[in-house]
Amino acid sequence: MDSSASASASPTAAAAADADRYTYSPRLRWQPEVEEYFAAAYGRDRFARISEALAHPSCYSCIRVNTLKSSTDAVMHKLMNLVDQNGLCGGINGLEIGQQNGGEQAHEGNSVVHKCPYSGLDNVLFVQGSGPHALHYNSQPDQSIKEVIVSRKCAESVLRGAQVYIPGVLACSSHVEKGDKVAVSVAIEQPAEDGGWTVGITRGTVLQGLQSDAHHEERKGLYIGQGITAMSRSGIFRVPHGVAVEMTERVYKLPSFNDVLEGEIFLQNLPSVVAARVLDPQPGERILDMCAAPGGKTTAIAILMKDQGEIIALDRSHNKVMDILKLAAEMDLNCIKAYKLDALKSVRKTNEAKYIGEAGSRTDAIVTLAEDSEPCINKVDAGTTNASEDSSTTSVVQTDNKKTDDKRYVSKADLRKNLRRMRNGPGRNNCSGGRVENSKGFLPNSFDRVLLDAPCSALGLRPRLFAGEETLESLRNHATYQRRMFDQAVKLVHPGGVIVYSTCTINPGENEALVRYALDKYKFLSLGSQHPKVGGPGIVGSFERSTKKYTEEWLTKHESQLVQRFDPSSTLDTIGFFIAKFDVGQKDD
Repeated sequence: MDSSASASASPTAAAAADADRYTYSPRLRWQPEVEEYFAAAYGRDRFARISEALAHPSCYSCIRVNTLKSSTDAVMHKLMNLVDQNGLCGGINGLEIGQQNGGEQAHEGNSVVHKCPYSGLDNVLFVQGSGPHALHYNSQPDQSIKEVIVSRKCAESVLRGAQVYIPGVLACSSHVEKGDKVAVSVAIEQPAEDGGWTVGITRGTVLQGLQSDAHHEERKGLYIGQGITAMSRSGIFRVPHGVAVEMTERVYKLPSFNDVLEGEIFLQNLPSVVAARVLDPQPGERILDMCAAPGGKTTAIAILMKDQGEIIALDRSHNKVMDILKLAAEMDLNCIKAYKLDALKSVRKTNEAKYIGEAGSRTDAIVTLAEDSEPCINKVDAGTTNASEDSSTTSVVQTDNKKTDDKRYVSKADLRKNLRRMRNGPGRNNCSGGRVENSKGFLPNSFDRVLLDAPCSALGLRPRLFAGEETLESLRNHATYQRRMFDQAVKLVHPGGVIVYSTCTINPGENEALVRYALDKYKFLSLGSQHPKVGGPGIVGSFERSTKKYTEEWLTKHESQLVQRFDPSSTLDTIGFFIAKFDVGQKDD
């Protein structure tokens, strides 16, 4: 072969190597023991499909309409008008769509926004996205492509439609200036020498476009798009927050709904919408949402109740309680009361209940507990002080365990300071400020229905680019935590009531095994039929780990038909999710 033929072949080979490198073809990594566990539960082929689906986002967005403020048809037309206003080839906040003829026919013929096809979900709209797209990462002759490496969490957000924000940037090519076009890739945790996992990149690392660059080989097939830098390299690593890269081309094009029809719509995964529907809340009932943040299911329940009745929403985080209240106010919902409380302490202790007296009815319990929360009481040493910030006097109310001679007085300055702290929160290091109410828990049998959307391993969320942090032991710890929460839920719902349990994980130990635990321990519980029924059946059988003599029992074939399991690899194209509905019979005294 002559030299000219060799020279012509070299660029071709280089172009082929670049085409293979600058793609998005992630492979989700698991701990070997966890992978074997899931393979036993699902079958090896099915789990491989699930694992692949988890690494990619859904190709549509699910929108729940606030039917107390608008109608599904009205919102659908408003969204289509936004598409038209952004140009016939534009879309909702950057979502590209094909050319359409104008007028009413464009609305009818456009498949970008359409109604949910499943029965019982008439307040749900789907907004179609697209992907994966093959992108062309072009560079100038004799110059390497300028790049930005982002963290895994940042990349997962970008794949869902976000921009690249400064805290998510790990590394950047040298000589990057504002307005430069950059390729964006993701650094995923790699095995460490100590047997754990590490990213292995120091924030601020300089990329030279060489094979010696950080994660050069590991980033092959992990390019999520390209965009225009909003500032120079020095600015990216100097300022604490802001947009670093405005994405112009994405592997997945999904719509962003920031500031779009606030109060009229809520972006929510389809299985989460289904979970609220399965609870079947009725106007006038008293409902408990045990782990409510950020408030999506809470507000969905309130809308189904037509904002009539009472919903108690709990979270142990001050900031998350604030998020629930903010969302409720945005959607003009008044029946939601949010409290800061650990769900594991939802049931009021017996020795505390005696101080509020014997409640003659559930209504008495509601009033007493509402009055017994602590938004307005500021405790100072042994005394309890009640005052407004502009009080001219300081009054001290003596507690039961102190004598009158032991009263302690507080200066007006200290009183005002304590009242401000109470109203604004403990400070920005601990919370975002604002005032939330605490609760000491609730009396047994004081709720008509309870939703326990339990904290979980979240192994069903999409896109997920890494799962190696979970071990069989950590998965069992999640399950133990959830059982303790479920025990609280059982005590709080009255006979004849309903408990709905849900998670966003594919782990049967947190799903089917919890159902098995509940049915075996509480004989007065039974699985109820679910409507709407969109997901598939649960997992049948059991798992035995011979090395540690551990057996995990799942469901019978009949029981599996009464739960809903959402498979990320199915044609539904949802996150991984699980829903079980329990009917509560007469409890044993």
